[in-house]
Amino acid sequence: MALMETHYYSFSMKSNITLNVFIPTPGSDCSITDITNNEKFDYENGLPVIYLLHGAYGDAFSWMRFSNIERYAQKYGVALVMASAGNSFYQDLKGGRSYTKLFTEELPLFIQNVFPVSKDRKKTFIAGFSMGGYGAWYLALTRPDIFGKAASMSGALDIAALFDSKDEKTDVFSWEDCFGDAVKDGNHLKGSKYDLFALYDKAISQGYRPALYQSVGTSDFLYDINQTAKKTLESRGADLTYEEGPGGHDWDFWDKYIQNVLEWFFK
Repeated sequence: MALMETHYYSFSMKSNITLNVFIPTPGSDCSITDITNNEKFDYENGLPVIYLLHGAYGDAFSWMRFSNIERYAQKYGVALVMASAGNSFYQDLKGGRSYTKLFTEELPLFIQNVFPVSKDRKKTFIAGFSMGGYGAWYLALTRPDIFGKAASMSGALDIAALFDSKDEKTDVFSWEDCFGDAVKDGNHLKGSKYDLFALYDKAISQGYRPALYQSVGTSDFLYDINQTAKKTLESRGADLTYEEGPGGHDWDFWDKYIQNVLEWFFK
């Protein structure tokens, strides 16, 4: 396996940024003579790729530090892309740093032209936890032409409800910088361009039916918000795979359920 820490100038961010990119390569369990015939390492046609998003307080190194994602990705022969997004909710911030543009325009183009990954949306996935769970659905529903499947674990999926219930856990976010006028004079997030349910309806109107995955721990402080999201999407007949189980808002849960996400991506 090859893990590369990559630095490049981002026009969206107006600065140099750091990426971590994982490319599966044959290991001791692979027959070296069969590499060219093994679709698991089909560099010529492009590997499937997952954009992995972190949560609040995280960065491009979170997944590698706290999970076994490299080992899981090697098993499936999938490339991984991990980039830092601060506490931005993956938005184009009013202060100037454009995370939505980075993840939906600039980064996929850069990755597809530098690394041996597929340009096919059916092989292009996105997943995240907590803030990154919202981000994965938000970016995939904003650009359903790029991402074939999107997975959220412990996601902040009902952004309007999260804003209404904000407490010390959400004080880390600069809500106005992320969502501008939608929160400046009260909560106008519901039905806005930041609302995942409105984005889902828009994707449907554009001819897409996004495949979505959702999991949450039964002890997670975002459990109720996830139940609301589940019921809302089920009422729309969404292509939604839902799982829950014992656990809270922590890496024990995410490291376990990212394995389920990978299985769902490739089934």
